Amino acid sequence: MLEVYIDGASSGNPGPSGIGLFIKGEGHSIQIGEFIGDTNNHVAEFIALIRGLEEAKKLGTSFISVRSDSKIVVNSVEKRYVKNEVFKPYLETALKLVEEFELFFIKWIPEQQNKAADRLARQAIRKGK
Repeated sequence: MLEVYIDGASSGNPGPSGIGLFIKGEGHSIQIGEFIGDTNNHVAEFIALIRGLEEAKKLGTSFISVRSDSKIVVNSVEKRYVKNEVFKPYLETALKLVEEFELFFIKWIPEQQNKAADRLARQAIRKGK
């Protein structure tokens, strides 16, 4: 099973933003940080989820456990619903990707347990500015 730690970060609201992915398991240890332009933190978190799912799919895994410190992302995926119209297309994209896995888990974790993904997201902002 792959463990995919995701995080989004923004410098301002909205402002320059980045995502961080730390993927481990099944013989992999992958770190990805990407600058995603100007957006807000919540959108960055959803984009991180989508990218994490895409990367896990590329690795050919059937079992995935996503860890995020974003309650809005975790709750939205678990409920398969988000009230804010801005987030709906991101959630829909993520849910379509989730269907491609045989087994999918998502779990909220405290920020302290998500330091690797957070560091990658913040580095991406600095590089992108």
